[in-house]
Amino acid sequence: MLTPALYSRNGLRYHFLHGLVLSLLLVAFAFACCVWSVYSTGNRSLPPDIHADAAVVLGAAAWDKRPSPVFQERINHGIALYQSGRVEKLVFTGGTPKKGFMTEAEVGRRYAIKQGVPARDILFENKSRNTYENLHNARQLLRANGIGSVIIVSDPYHTARAAAIAKELGLNARTSGTPTTRYSRSDKKNEFLLQESYALFIYYFERWGNSVLTFFGLR
Repeated sequence: MLTPALYSRNGLRYHFLHGLVLSLLLVAFAFACCVWSVYSTGNRSLPPDIHADAAVVLGAAAWDKRPSPVFQERINHGIALYQSGRVEKLVFTGGTPKKGFMTEAEVGRRYAIKQGVPARDILFENKSRNTYENLHNARQLLRANGIGSVIIVSDPYHTARAAAIAKELGLNARTSGTPTTRYSRSDKKNEFLLQESYALFIYYFERWGNSVLTFFGLR
């Protein structure tokens, strides 16, 4: 026969395990939603009738004065949007990981000018170090130059997180993934999908956590 104390302990253990399993299921569901968001956004083409004031090209690695293959893909796609008349200006973002080297934004600007884009149609910010800073700093630049709508250019599986950040920052933005990417091999593609899904999950989790702390007046 169970004593009241033993019954209470068993009840607490049951509720603890039940809550733990439910929490794990919720986390798994949330992560699955992030995977689907990254996958579906990355495989979505920009409608042909969409035009914007500018294309914001998110920064990527630069090797001294040369863009890395990933960054070059993004720059080329931004240039293609400009040359086809779908945007009127190009905005490059990204600082440098090492003092004394050209910033990612400056590398992008230099490359675009060599491809025939007039310098007057290029804006850039060269202080940011990550995707959030790319778009946060670009927002200030856009507002200062009267740019209201943008197309954010990045690798396909990076566009979901970029879109989420742009929404938080209040940008009138659409996304357009590069038509080609170095993550084309199935193993690399799946790895990048999981990496970006995890990054998006962490982004949402941090925002949710901050909202909860703010709600309870702990921030």
